[in-house]
Amino acid sequence: MHELYTAPLPEVLCELMRRFYALGWVSGTGGGISLKDPEGGYWLAPSGVHKELLSPDDLFRFEDDLESCTEPKNGGKLTECFPLFQTIFRARGAGAVIHSHSIWTALATRVCPGDFEIVDFEMQKGISGHGVFSPLRVPIIENTEREPELTGALGEALARDERTYAVLVRGHGVYIWGDDWKQAKRHAECYDYLFRAKVELARLGQA
Repeated sequence: MHELYTAPLPEVLCELMRRFYALGWVSGTGGGISLKDPEGGYWLAPSGVHKELLSPDDLFRFEDDLESCTEPKNGGKLTECFPLFQTIFRARGAGAVIHSHSIWTALATRVCPGDFEIVDFEMQKGISGHGVFSPLRVPIIENTEREPELTGALGEALARDERTYAVLVRGHGVYIWGDDWKQAKRHAECYDYLFRAKVELARLGQA
């Protein structure tokens, strides 16, 4: 078993940020992640810092009531994603939420006038509850100047699509979740592949 599976959750979060940075998902201090601790509470990456350089002392922690946060040892700023993470944890009972700024998420929203939809790709099977031959859909909500202003639209998107594990924000990025960090990581990798596939299909005139 890989050591990451048994590492303390704050160390897992920091390692995931390093790996996501290498993929271009959290560059320029953007993006983030929050993980539910099986022993209670949640861990949250801070805002406005280089995600590939995080240490456990940089992380916020909040309790199961999803309200008050414990300040990290190194100080730091609470991310504006916090209310969106809260919304997903509450609505979906998620164990992990990832916010990616991958270029493929932003471009996929540019080639879809409505919600994202794709079909007949094997990678759809990597999203829980989905298969190859039925359309996979992801709601797209419109971007706002400040992230907390997305909270209402995010809640509406979750209510109208109970099967999705992601919500795209037009020209911005995506929120992806899972029952735990391992499932959320798998979902994020599969969704990113499918977003890129949609962009390439559009480039080929086949979208």
